[in-house]
Amino acid sequence: MTEKYDFIVLGGGGTGLAAAMYAARLELKTLILGHSHGTELPIGGVITTTHLVENYPGFEKISGVELAKKLEQHTRTYKGVDIKNEKATAINKNPNGFLVKTAKNEYSGKTILFATGTKWKKLEGVQGSIEFENKGISYCALCDGPLYRNKIVAVIGGSDSAAKDALLLAEYAKKIYMIYRGNEIHPEPINMDRIKKNKKIEIINNTNIKEIFGDKNSIKGIILDKSHKSSNQLKLDGIFVAIGHIVLSELAKKLGVNLNKEEEIIINHKKAETNIAGVYAAGDVTDKHFKQLITGVADGCLAAYSAYEYIKKKI
Repeated sequence: MTEKYDFIVLGGGGTGLAAAMYAARLELKTLILGHSHGTELPIGGVITTTHLVENYPGFEKISGVELAKKLEQHTRTYKGVDIKNEKATAINKNPNGFLVKTAKNEYSGKTILFATGTKWKKLEGVQGSIEFENKGISYCALCDGPLYRNKIVAVIGGSDSAAKDALLLAEYAKKIYMIYRGNEIHPEPINMDRIKKNKKIEIINNTNIKEIFGDKNSIKGIILDKSHKSSNQLKLDGIFVAIGHIVLSELAKKLGVNLNKEEEIIINHKKAETNIAGVYAAGDVTDKHFKQLITGVADGCLAAYSAYEYIKKKI
C-alpha cells in the first residue's frame, strides 16, 4: 500500500531537516528520505564531515556530528515527520501529485522538496585519502581554517574556489601550498594577483599527490609524484581538497526540473520554486550563490512554507 504524504523531502541534511520541522509546524504530513542524496553519509549530511563548526548561530563551538544530531533530534520531536533511510530511485508525476519510489517502498506526495545537496569530489586513487578523512583532510576552509593557526597546510586544486580557500587559510596558517596537476592555477585575475602577493602561499604546479601519511590520529604529510625542492615529501598538518563538487540533481533532471550548466536546480529564490508546480529545491543543489548550512536551513524553511501555500490553494 502506498503511503501518502503532503510533503516529501529528498535529502536528510540540515536543509531537509529544517524544512521538515517547518512543514510539521504547518501540519503537513512529512517524509524525509534521508539517503536520497546519493551519498553514504548519515542523517545530517555533509556537515557530519566537519570536525568543528564555529559559524552556526547559537553554538560557539560544536562538532559537525553533534550539530547534525541536534538537528535530527529536534526534527524527530514533531509527530508529523517520518524519517526513513531509503534512497529515492524514481519520481513520477501523477494526478494527485508525485509518486516516489525506493528499493523498498513507494510514497505519494502532494509536494516534493529536493534537498539533495552535493558531494565533494575526492582524491581518488590517493593512498590514505580515506583513512585520514576527519583526521586532517577537510573540504571546508571556512569551517576548519581556524583550527590550523600557525600550522602548515596544503590546498589541492587550481580553481578560483581553491585560491579563495588558500587566501582564507593564509589568515591562520603559517604556510600554505597550493598543489595543482595542471600547468597553472586559474582563479579570477584579482585572486591570482592576491595569491602572488601573499608570501605565505606557494604554488606547486604539474604535480599530483601519490600518498597521504600520518599516525592513527592525524596526517603528517604527503608524497608527491615528482620532486619539489629536492624532495618528493611535504610535511603537513592539514589538507584542504578543493577539486570541485558533484551536484546531486539527477532525479530532478529526470522529472523535468530545469537545471543550469552546472547541473544546479534553477529556483525562484523568493519561494524556492522550480519550473514544475509543487516541486521545490533548497540548499547546495540549487543555483544559490552563497552556500552554507545556515543558508540551506533558511531556504528549506522557505520551501516548506511555499509548499504549504501551494497545498492550501488547491484545497
